[in-house]
Amino acid sequence: CYITITVPKLLYILLSGNNTISFSQCFIQIYFFFIVATSENMVIFVMAYDRYVAICHPFDYNRILDRKICIFLILVTWICGAVNSSLITRSILKMIFCSSFTIHQFFCDVKALINISCGGTKMFYIVLYANCLIFALWPVMCNLISYVKIIRVILCIKTKDGRRKAFSTCSSHLIVMVIYYGSGISVYMIPPSDRYELLEQILTVFYTTVVPMLNPLIYSIRNKEVKSSLWKTMG
Repeated sequence: CYITITVPKLLYILLSGNNTISFSQCFIQIYFFFIVATSENMVIFVMAYDRYVAICHPFDYNRILDRKICIFLILVTWICGAVNSSLITRSILKMIFCSSFTIHQFFCDVKALINISCGGTKMFYIVLYANCLIFALWPVMCNLISYVKIIRVILCIKTKDGRRKAFSTCSSHLIVMVIYYGSGISVYMIPPSDRYELLEQILTVFYTTVVPMLNPLIYSIRNKEVKSSLWKTMG
């Protein structure tokens, strides 16, 4: 996850006091960051489809999502992550940096690099727009369509207990999806300005550090043992 990519270097900077990063380290960090970002995006999309099949086509679930299909989806997820990250990193390498090399962020973020670049961003923006269309807009639209159909099916269930069980099946994923896309959009929709620098850094920390830490808790909150442990902890 993001934590394994951004936090180690951040901890080194905090402990050593050396707040510099080489170009090679910066681009390696960007490369693996986008592998994880793209793959997580694809995983959220696949999980939405999984919930859709489970709720809307329960009797055909094992046939639609058999072992071969699951392996295929896993491979596609990581291949998409590697290919997309390679294209983005390659386009960033074509940027020109003239004077300022100070990144106002706690890791090598693409947005921070754009702010200090003085040219060569044409290829990057072409790749970025294609990336947003294929790996952001399209999955979000598919996820929304899936949940519209899921909610329609749940509302048609006659018993209250049946509706509750059906909704609890996909509630964790829905929460994770809203937090993931909401925090990501909040970070990259902020206009580049010194006025919003602190807010952008706070949102980036939340997006890359807090959200990945919340995911296991959200997915395991339905577990009875986890619930009892939380109630005991809260007194």
